[in-house]
Amino acid sequence: MSAAAEITSTSKDVFEFHSQHGPLPYVPDDVTVVQFLLDSYHPNRPSCHPPMISKWIVDDDTGCGFTHDQVQTRVDGLANAIKARWNIGEDDVVAMFSPNHVDYTITIWAAHRLGAIISPANPSFSVDELVYQLNTTKASLLFAHSSVYKVALEAAKVSGIPADRIVLIDAAQPNGVVDKSLLTIEQLVSEGAKLPLRFTEKKLRSGEGKTKVAFLIFSSGTTGRPKAVAIAHYALIANTLQMAAISRVNDSSVPRSEQRFRPGDVSLLVVPLYHIYGILINLHFQLFAGCTIIITQKFQFTVMLGNISRYRINNLFLVPPMVVMICKHPAVKQFDLSSIRNIMIGAAPLSGELTKQLVNVLPEVSVFQGYGLTETSCSITMGPTDKRIGTLGSAGQILPGIVARIIKADGTFGRHGEQGELVVWTPASALCYSNNEQATKETFVNGWIRTGDEVVIDKNHDVFVVDRLKEIMKVRGFQVAPAELEGHLLDHLYVTDVCVVGVPDEFNGEVPMAFVVPSSKAKQLIKTGPQGVSEVKKAICKHVSDAKVAYKHLAGGVEFVDSIPKNPSGKLLRRFMRDQAKVLKEQQAKKGLTTKL
Repeated sequence: MSAAAEITSTSKDVFEFHSQHGPLPYVPDDVTVVQFLLDSYHPNRPSCHPPMISKWIVDDDTGCGFTHDQVQTRVDGLANAIKARWNIGEDDVVAMFSPNHVDYTITIWAAHRLGAIISPANPSFSVDELVYQLNTTKASLLFAHSSVYKVALEAAKVSGIPADRIVLIDAAQPNGVVDKSLLTIEQLVSEGAKLPLRFTEKKLRSGEGKTKVAFLIFSSGTTGRPKAVAIAHYALIANTLQMAAISRVNDSSVPRSEQRFRPGDVSLLVVPLYHIYGILINLHFQLFAGCTIIITQKFQFTVMLGNISRYRINNLFLVPPMVVMICKHPAVKQFDLSSIRNIMIGAAPLSGELTKQLVNVLPEVSVFQGYGLTETSCSITMGPTDKRIGTLGSAGQILPGIVARIIKADGTFGRHGEQGELVVWTPASALCYSNNEQATKETFVNGWIRTGDEVVIDKNHDVFVVDRLKEIMKVRGFQVAPAELEGHLLDHLYVTDVCVVGVPDEFNGEVPMAFVVPSSKAKQLIKTGPQGVSEVKKAICKHVSDAKVAYKHLAGGVEFVDSIPKNPSGKLLRRFMRDQAKVLKEQQAKKGLTTKL
């Protein structure tokens, strides 16, 4: 039986897992994301919504921010200006290349007002990486932060985007050089407010929200180079409502003292907004739940601690490396963290041991995990509200509206306690990988999504992610495709063949390590002794660090091998090499050798 047949089988042997947390709330299919958050009413949204009259999103550095009405004014002004200047409209792609910023949200929703699509990019990207995203999405307008303007300008030139179609998301001048020709969002908002209305916002037909693309967010899927995941407006709205349901937002039967997320809460946004975790959970879901969002431009640990104390933060959304620092950094004791009620951990698994350490540091705080994919518009699971501390090692429980199956190694369907690949059906499913039919067929199978993760679901309905079938590494919660690094490394004169795997790392989760078959020229240097070995390894590592974002660097090191094991069809035996890498790193650890990113 084929993988597709196994996943979509309707035989009597099928065993399915369903949410234990009630039905999926009504999901409107005729509104865009901006209309859902800014303009419409939903019965699951708190009717008492303090941010409507107080600040809705706030810059952590200055304390300046916008109320709901100010957000609406800025969104409409910016939309009007970019329509008037560049005629941005239906299905045009607007790229964002910036760290977190209060106007990030404004830009997203302004584009959505016009029917355009947003594609956020990692601000640490090199020129080549940004060019790849701009070309893949066919972006026609680019919003960039002054700190990365030079990279944006070079990438735009290569991609054919004129310099006058780059808009600064902040007011600072790149490199401190005053250039009055550079446009800023502030200028466009003001310009758009003075102009006659140049656009008529589209009213979606019934069901159109399910196919109308809102975001092209990059993910490596289960294998290969990063792919543009096409996420519809309906999918993002559905996932917001799924999380609201499991968190019992606006549930009148829950006393306020027992509510997880309360209207008037203050939440810190420190995870990046180019990542689905930041966009969906930390921004859209928290605004839906009635929380004020304090936006941090870039993660700095002591700055985060200061913001928690300064703004009396109630809700934190973190990734495992941040938890490691909370547990171990001496600065933690210097700040008042008593306002924190909830800490959610996502993007990568948090071990049971680390959860215990976090609870010891912050004993009054509710700690729970979530799990999901860009391909599911974010969350598949989340820790339920009936436990203050989630089950150790668990990624939470299945959200309302999701159906899950486990496909075991022999092709049969797994039940409680049995391990296999998790496949899910969810109303929050992405549409496809844009312009990549083959990758779409491999992951999206007749409405089901292959996660590429091996899981166990126990009798208490907790989901445990136990292994990764897919080749993708998770470094600090970010996806790294071995194939991308291997293709780059094969261009180096010292490399004849290569296999990249992830190795465990306490702070980063895992880091890339390269097994390299050295070229004849490299072998000559290696024969000269330790200095030659070091020279070759440094050159190979530099080849990656010069071209790739920091979390893709070979922090796990380089190891020389005679050959890379492959199956008869030529496919790398990556799991075998990954096991070899673990043994090697364990041996190095015993000798006191460590690797840091």
